[in-house]
Amino acid sequence: MQLNDTPIQSEMKLESMDDTTLRSVLKDAHIPSLLGTLAHLTHDMSLLKEEFRPNYVETAAGLQPQGGLSASAQEHAREMALKVIKDIGQGIYGAKPNLERAQVRQIMEFMVGPFSDDHFSLLLNELGLAHYTRAPDWHQSQIAPDTNFTVAIIGAGLAGVGAAYRLKQVGIPFVILERHHEVGGVWSENNYPGCHLDTSNFNYSYSFNQNPHWREEYASRAAVLDYLQSSSEKFGLHEHIRYNTEVVAGVYNESDGSWNLTLRLSDGSSEHLRVQALISAVGQLNRPNYPAIDNIDAFEGHAWHTARWNHGVDLTGKRVGVIGTGASGFQAIQKISEVASQLTVFQRSPPWVRYTPGYNSMLKEGSRWLFANVPNYHRWFRVYRMWVGMGRRAYTEVDPAWNHPVSMSQKNEELRELMMAHLEKSLSDRPDLLRKMTPDYPPFAKRCASDDGKWFETLKKPNVNLVTEKITKAHEGGIETADGVHHELDVIVFGTGFKAADFLSTLPLTGRGGVKLQDQWHGDDARAYYGITVPNFPNLFCLYGPNTNINGNASLVLLSEAGAMYIVECIRLLLESRKSAMEVREDVLERFNERIDAASATVVYGAATVNSWYKNASGRLTQNWPLPTVEYWRATREVNKDDYLFF
Repeated sequence: MQLNDTPIQSEMKLESMDDTTLRSVLKDAHIPSLLGTLAHLTHDMSLLKEEFRPNYVETAAGLQPQGGLSASAQEHAREMALKVIKDIGQGIYGAKPNLERAQVRQIMEFMVGPFSDDHFSLLLNELGLAHYTRAPDWHQSQIAPDTNFTVAIIGAGLAGVGAAYRLKQVGIPFVILERHHEVGGVWSENNYPGCHLDTSNFNYSYSFNQNPHWREEYASRAAVLDYLQSSSEKFGLHEHIRYNTEVVAGVYNESDGSWNLTLRLSDGSSEHLRVQALISAVGQLNRPNYPAIDNIDAFEGHAWHTARWNHGVDLTGKRVGVIGTGASGFQAIQKISEVASQLTVFQRSPPWVRYTPGYNSMLKEGSRWLFANVPNYHRWFRVYRMWVGMGRRAYTEVDPAWNHPVSMSQKNEELRELMMAHLEKSLSDRPDLLRKMTPDYPPFAKRCASDDGKWFETLKKPNVNLVTEKITKAHEGGIETADGVHHELDVIVFGTGFKAADFLSTLPLTGRGGVKLQDQWHGDDARAYYGITVPNFPNLFCLYGPNTNINGNASLVLLSEAGAMYIVECIRLLLESRKSAMEVREDVLERFNERIDAASATVVYGAATVNSWYKNASGRLTQNWPLPTVEYWRATREVNKDDYLFF
């Protein structure tokens, strides 16, 4: 890309830019975030002029672009920013001490509007500057130097790497047991065509290892995988990882408060490992769900799940059937359509599609330059993104007095109308597709898809056929649907999601008194205190556990990081107690779940009757956090010792 005939690369230095080029770069700036950045860098609060104050008007599409500033106000802000950036580049402002927290809050509230003290501590964490963040303030060498205490982390994905980082900070010995050959978790397992984030990188990355060099805002699978692997390398975690090592069983030993793990190695042999604590970081989305299709074994072509992609089969010129239009199917379909001779999409229910400019494209060159060259601009933009993400929760709330056949509140209806407008505009020339692609359930009852227009263009391609009739059976050459049509196929791809409700179902864990975890959870009714600790299973901690997924609630990474900090604090309490084990009290978990179940009825993904992977077979919400994000943040910042039994 070129701006004013001058190629702009993120590596281009400020001193080599003329004013015309810098002005072009600033056209891609997010003005509220940039002004916040510059005020923080210079300590000059006068940059936050009333003329530039955002209007904080929240709509179904989010805060208004550029804070709702007029064109003239935007131009004035860019001219002011140009001068300040040039002055910074010339060293006029010099080194500055850390800005006081009150002034940091002033900047944040200028950007997004007023907020509570808890929101402030959360946003400080997201800013990720060491002076303002809360890191563990203890070390094992100080509080229990003679105690033998080793932790096993199952899984080297996002949560596992984050937990390992915190354990290393406090000097707790640990080993990461990873069944695959590399760091990455779900991003290693899922390598289907088109796999990439459907949330902003600036929310889906560690607060303690932020990246100013993203090339996309919605990163590709390769970029996310590289980020996780480089994070592991940066923090010296590779030496703690045992690859190609699967945990196949775990038994708690009451006599010494340890976990005895059975491991399966790459050569098929077994090994035993004894540790004092166990962290499950295996996540919710790791067991592919295959639909029950009569006679599917008779199909003579190739068939696989999106999470088990067969790269040995070239889809060029093939007749491909994709079952499911959820998150992975939604992405894979767009890429498959580019090479298949015929693509048949089998859809049970259409997704709500949120118009997301830039979803399938690179960041603008000006944005990339600013992120890479204006110190901490990427951090302040992350703060803004986090606030916008938390604001979406209002559109998931249920109004019991609201009377509408689809939506469940005034705001939920505003969101439905916004997405319907995008749907109707995109498919105005295809009433047949418009009918098939109009959801009959409220927005956020299922995961909303993100798209910049490519999805609907894909469905309109001449080689793509959308089928909404129920699949009745398979045959040697393809699939038959309820209308009696035989769909001839060479390949079947299952984009049918995961068995998310069956937490840890492939890992038999036996706790205190011989209790089996799957028995206690009745298979698909997993319950854990803040998704982390479980009665009868001392020193077992979960990350991305029950009720810690998010939907319209900002950032999964935030909850994962908060959980890791909570676990580290639990370990501190345990070491200080001089006991060998700790376990959450049953009455504490019972009261917690009563609160979760009550809150679930107040959000559309809990109250709506549509089928979704957020719920178990009985309809209970077991996946998502139904309360505001800030409540999870507040509750996990400290461990209440009285919530636990110590042995």
